[in-house]
Parts: sequence; C-alpha cells; structure tokens
Amino acid sequence: MLVSFFRWIPLSLVVILLPTGVSASAIQLNEWAFNIDGNVSEYFAGDDLPGSGSLDSETGLGTLDFAFSSPGSHSLLAFFDFEIAASSNTYFNEFGSATGTPVSGQSWQIDEPGFVFGTIYDNFLDDSLSNANFLPQSAPDDVSFALGWSFELLENESAELSLFTSETAPLDGFYLSHSDLGADVDQSIYFWGELNISSSVPVSVPEPSSLALLLLGLVGLTFSRFPR
Repeated sequence: MLVSFFRWIPLSLVVILLPTGVSASAIQLNEWAFNIDGNVSEYFAGDDLPGSGSLDSETGLGTLDFAFSSPGSHSLLAFFDFEIAASSNTYFNEFGSATGTPVSGQSWQIDEPGFVFGTIYDNFLDDSLSNANFLPQSAPDDVSFALGWSFELLENESAELSLFTSETAPLDGFYLSHSDLGADVDQSIYFWGELNISSSVPVSVPEPSSLALLLLGLVGLTFSRFPR
C-alpha cells in the first residue's frame, strides 16, 4: 500500500516554484515502479530508473528498453501514476481504458493507485494484475495503470522488451490510456509495450569428412616416400 503523504509532494512543489502566470505542463509523472523478475525498483524509494532509454523528467513520456538473456522464466511489470492538469482541475476527474487484446503472458490493470481503495499496487508487487479497468469514464477518479509480461527463454534465446508512454496512441496492438477530458483540458496518455524473443544458434565447425582425412593420409604417405 502506498503512503498518501507522497501524493502531495510534486504538486506542492509545482505551486511553489512556478512564477506567476506560468502554467505547468498538463502531464506530470507522479510515480513509477518496476518489478523485474521479483526485484522491485520504486521512484519514492530513491531507486534509479531501470532499463535503457529515457523518460522525460517532467512528463514521464518516452521509451524504456529491457534485455533478458538467461534461460528460464522471466517477468516484468511496470506501474505508472500520471497526473493530467492536476493543478487546475485536480486528478479525481480522470479515467482509463484498455484497447485491443493482450498477447499471451500479458497482464494489466487500471485503478486508483492505492491511496484510498485501489488494489493495483499490491497486485503489481505480487505479480497478480487483475486484467480489469476499475476507473472507466462512467466512474472517474485518480488513475494509475500497470502492464506486465511473463515469458520463458530457452537456451540460446534472448528477449528485448520495450515500453512506451506517449500522447499518441499506437496504430495497433494492445494498449492502455489515461484521460482527462475536462472543459479546460482534453488530454490522454497512452501506455504499451513490445516483446521480441529471438534465438541465436551457435555456429559449429563441421568435422572433416572421412574422404578428406583419407586424402590427407595419402598426401602424407606420398611425401614420406621421397628420399631425404
């Protein structure tokens, strides 16, 4: 369960530090967390952002890449808690949606972050996302969302998992969205990922054939008969 005290830190800083007449970006990332093969990294714990790539320091939009190479079972879950125009119209008027069909081994959840009633963060920690949207447009509140992948790697296989957060929806595939369609803002954030598993077969040097060995033997025999 998250501690509600943290909810107010980034919003309070925005109000204090912004000069009069300057508005903050409509999108702000309040929190992120990753559960990679059972190892959890959290923004509020002071952990470094895992993976390669980058997220914008203010909006949290961008791309992150993760590589896996050891045989066996693997999992990655990513949790994001964004705010949209929170300083002007709060964050209780937002809603989520899921579009498309998850691929095999993929899980997801859209929910209140856990400050009041949501179960998403506990499920994120337990690798048990509920595959449900608890905050549709008909029941708006404070939105957070999470995506998860579970997969197996065989010998000589490797995986690349890329995560995307953007103001532009992907053209296809499964994705989550977080929206604020208030009178003073019309904004959505889209979250999706792509998993690619490849295999590399080691190149083996073929053994010489029996014929080649025979020819080498004959050549050696011929030279051995020359007088010294």
